[in-house]
Amino acid sequence: MTQQQPLNSQSPFFHEERHASLQPFAGRLITICGAGTLGANVAETLARMGFTQLRVIDRDRIEMRNLSGQPYSRAEVGAPKARALSNLLYRAVQARVDPKVVELTAENVVGLLQGSALVVDAFDNVEGREAVSRAARDADLPCLHIGFSGDGVYGSGIWEPRYQVPREVPGDPCDYPLTRPLALMLSALAARAITDFFRLEQRHDFELTWNDIKVHYG
Repeated sequence: MTQQQPLNSQSPFFHEERHASLQPFAGRLITICGAGTLGANVAETLARMGFTQLRVIDRDRIEMRNLSGQPYSRAEVGAPKARALSNLLYRAVQARVDPKVVELTAENVVGLLQGSALVVDAFDNVEGREAVSRAARDADLPCLHIGFSGDGVYGSGIWEPRYQVPREVPGDPCDYPLTRPLALMLSALAARAITDFFRLEQRHDFELTWNDIKVHYG
């Protein structure tokens, strides 16, 4: 009978190790497409849970309006989101984040996703989502797409190959009514789906209706 190793109370991942250790796959590369309200919060959650190898793809820079829903500081306004997130998570828990400050397109998507054990699509534009979806299917790469409705009361996570790229909607995709509580709950559901994928080899879709806090996971 194998004797269980004692828990290290000085570990930054003490609580995760106590519940269910992620150590066997903590070093697997997870690529997160988008470092906005969903992508950045998912990246932070995964890093603080113990995932140490992340790649973040985002072309945008931090704006003042991002501070209410994204884990950036006022001092970082103007900096590239991917690079700021990389610095933040290394300082926090020494997670190694490979920042890609570039626009993901159909031409460069294969190279940007190369080596990933899992892809998380948190883009806010149809072109980026479509490129990620097609590349993931072609490469048979595990991919979870997370997003929310235009009215900010519904969110979901859908795995390939069940995902369908949404239609383009008019207006600025950054002007969304997504509150921080909804974003954090969606990020938490995404993190659970990701850990279930690695630990249990299961791909759970999820839905969240914010008005009545109704959650479907399965």
